[in-house]
Amino acid sequence: MRSPRRCSRNGCPKPAVATLTYVYADSTAVVGPLAAFAEPHTYDLCEQHARSLTAPRGWDLVRHDGEFEPPPPTSDDLVALAEAVREAGRPSRRDESAPVTDTQVGRRGHLRVIPPAQ
Repeated sequence: MRSPRRCSRNGCPKPAVATLTYVYADSTAVVGPLAAFAEPHTYDLCEQHARSLTAPRGWDLVRHDGEFEPPPPTSDDLVALAEAVREAGRPSRRDESAPVTDTQVGRRGHLRVIPPAQ
């Protein structure tokens, strides 16, 4: 099973292998190995973005010197369920010329509105 954490950079589908944290009091950006849990004020990055990141002018950048390795696969059923729900919620590339059936009245994401039985 793949890791559900992806790179935080817009449009990057790669898996996260590093975590970026800003220490505002010290004007320091820290790029280290992927944190065990996603935190609200940190950013998960793929290896390419972790290696190419630069700090704002006047800030220090502390970067992990070793290899960034993806987290090991997890067998946690809850994580697997969450990933399955995320996959189902992603827009599908369906054929626009396909006719809409009588039972499918509306569609919102992965949910369908089905009319009541008559």
